[in-house]
Amino acid sequence: MAPLFSLLRKKTPNLVPDPVAPPAPSADTPAPIATEVVRIGMGQLLVEGGEPQRNLDRAARMIAEAAERGCDLVLLPETLDFAWTHPSALTEAQPIPGAFSDRLCAEASRHNIYVCAGLTEKLNGRNYNTALLINPAGEIIVKYHKINLLTVEQPFYNVGQTLNVVDTPLGKIGVNVCADNYIDGLAIGHTLARMGAEFILAPASWTVDYSITEEHDPYQEKWVKPFSILAQLYNVAVVSTTSVGYIVGGPYEGKKSIGCSLAVDASGIRAQGTFNEFAGELIMAEVPRPIRAEKGTAIGDMLLRKGYQFDHLPRS
Repeated sequence: MAPLFSLLRKKTPNLVPDPVAPPAPSADTPAPIATEVVRIGMGQLLVEGGEPQRNLDRAARMIAEAAERGCDLVLLPETLDFAWTHPSALTEAQPIPGAFSDRLCAEASRHNIYVCAGLTEKLNGRNYNTALLINPAGEIIVKYHKINLLTVEQPFYNVGQTLNVVDTPLGKIGVNVCADNYIDGLAIGHTLARMGAEFILAPASWTVDYSITEEHDPYQEKWVKPFSILAQLYNVAVVSTTSVGYIVGGPYEGKKSIGCSLAVDASGIRAQGTFNEFAGELIMAEVPRPIRAEKGTAIGDMLLRKGYQFDHLPRS
């Protein structure tokens, strides 16, 4: 079977050490080549609807495997506790900090690894589709609520109201969730990039009808295109990990989560997961840390040089 996304795959550039500070960018200056590589484990996890303890046990095993394989960070799927839009989350969601987030924090500390994962959060009587970034000391350093909620999930979760980018030894990391990276939600990724993110991490649950197979390749436009837009405009890396398994309960019952996890930077696709509802696996993505010299209005100048238009309304 031909590999997915072959049309947009590009050759990985050689990583050449460069101790000299990069020159000021110009219209003819390519993106600087990174000298550090971040090893990200994309933990493509089986997530069972309404089974948080089993799901968290699998997450713990995936975190351990990622650490054993030398990952700096492991990225896990969206709402890995109850599964996306499972009705049990409406009454059983936990606060953060709480039992479920504490389990992930303990595993991050036990294995000395960064963990980014999605949970359902109960906060002030409301539920949120939440993503956490946890450092190797077991501390939550980013908590994000999904903003670009699909219509079908709005009865389950409330819209988030904040964005954040955090400095870490791995680089500047921003976090969002799944459909936040749709073309129609790409303003979220633009904002994280303007805030200085070098990596955008997105727990996800990519879902299709049961009849869709890998031969259909439905994610070329839906995911590779928006990831590539952000990566090439800003020289950022966008990484998303998705769940696998059949959906039981809720509005999408009978559909399936099909993996297909994806890591993209300005050079093209760095890694991808198997497109299959049974493909629970850890995918290693070695992603060079992007060098982002521009800040503030210099980012706008860079975008103009690349042909980005700020003053045009979309065509009707």
